[in-house]
Amino acid sequence: MKPWLTLLAGALLMAAAPAQELPVPVRQALLASRLPADSLAVWIGPLEVGSPQRLSWREHEPHNPASLAKLATTWAALEQLGPAWHWRTPVWIQGKLDPQSGELHGDVVLAGRGDPSLVLEHLWLLLRRLQQQGVRSVQGDFVLDNRAFEPDLATAADFDGEPWRPGNVRPDALLFNFKSWTLHIQPDPARQVAWLSTDLPMPLSQDRVPLRAGACSDPRGTLRLNWRTQPPRPAEATPMRLDGHWPSACGEHRWPLADPDPNTYNHRLLAALWRELGGRLKGRVRDGWAPVAQAPTFEWSSPSLAEVVRDVNKHSNNLMAEQLALTLALQSGLEPVGVEAARSSLQRWLQRRLGWKDGDFVWDRASGLSRHTRLSARQLAELLQVAWTSPVMPEFVASLPRAGEDGTLARDPARFGAVIGRAHLKTGSLRDVQAMAGYVQGRSGRRYVLVALLQHPQAGQGQPVLEALLRWTYED
Repeated sequence: MKPWLTLLAGALLMAAAPAQELPVPVRQALLASRLPADSLAVWIGPLEVGSPQRLSWREHEPHNPASLAKLATTWAALEQLGPAWHWRTPVWIQGKLDPQSGELHGDVVLAGRGDPSLVLEHLWLLLRRLQQQGVRSVQGDFVLDNRAFEPDLATAADFDGEPWRPGNVRPDALLFNFKSWTLHIQPDPARQVAWLSTDLPMPLSQDRVPLRAGACSDPRGTLRLNWRTQPPRPAEATPMRLDGHWPSACGEHRWPLADPDPNTYNHRLLAALWRELGGRLKGRVRDGWAPVAQAPTFEWSSPSLAEVVRDVNKHSNNLMAEQLALTLALQSGLEPVGVEAARSSLQRWLQRRLGWKDGDFVWDRASGLSRHTRLSARQLAELLQVAWTSPVMPEFVASLPRAGEDGTLARDPARFGAVIGRAHLKTGSLRDVQAMAGYVQGRSGRRYVLVALLQHPQAGQGQPVLEALLRWTYED
């Protein structure tokens, strides 16, 4: 055999043979991060199902995938509903409308169907659509019907004791603006204060905090949020107070926060937006039932599912993922639906689509915000390989963050080096989990599936390990 053929054959054999040991850069990264090798599970291989892997390490060990669970949720939604599918929120104008004065002697009713995209600007446009129907003054009430989802007895504090995190907000069939708002912190060195304001009419107990010199290692660490929860009150929110100071080195900052009174959030926001649009309301905003036997006056249509899935994966939005799972159960004919119905629906779909059996995996929350979900690196790799063959593959892959360019992978792009823009990857993290999975285009131009799961009390130190695996995958 000619020498070059011998070299080529040897290279092909090496590529086809699964590695039994972790590459040296990965072992070095584990050592530097003070993490044991058995905290890591890896599967790296070609896109084709059944092809020999390039690297496997504890591939069958069950791990908590954290937000990698969103890979299953979003793929299932795209396949079951289609990328062009839309949520539709019906609106009824009930009563007698005076076309001259714009006075409606009756109620306006909105019924939620799980749309996770009714953010501030979309809700504003929905109310403008109502005004285009001639309504300027509502003599009755705004009635909100969210009965498509079962009442959720859980709270935003249940998972990690941090109810102010927008990702901990509980699902709602009629979800306005993620039941969250943004605190704007603006330093004023001349007065030695940092001014506080909000993007929505949500009350604070103060308009400033002291501004002090200091490093900005943790922009929010020097401020303490005194979270107060009180029984729901339909007309007002619970004021919040911040103690501590703001480091001058941190500059201007925007801090997204969940609302402390989620049960009244929709009422307050809708009333405030209607007033800002020049609308008048004689009655109030209240919960009630929609006249589902009647055709709605109009329907608000969400962005396409492909656009919503992109937001879910690019920004790892927990609440949107939970809304997706509940929507899938709702579309199957169940109503009202709850968390357990959503969990069971997705679990059954994964079993049918991938051939997984009971006992092979543990499926819990669609967002990955769970301590119970267990998947192996091999199972996640199989999911990604099968998804690559799916008709919705282009929309699914495009929803994943691009290395060093957008979403959860946009920060500190220099750490990706030559891999910038050459990988579509979902990340996941919990207190004891760091994870990464997706598609990587190697230096040769060939694409690979990469799955890496770290589970350890100090997993938060393991980002260099995942990056070493990513670079190794690229250097094919």
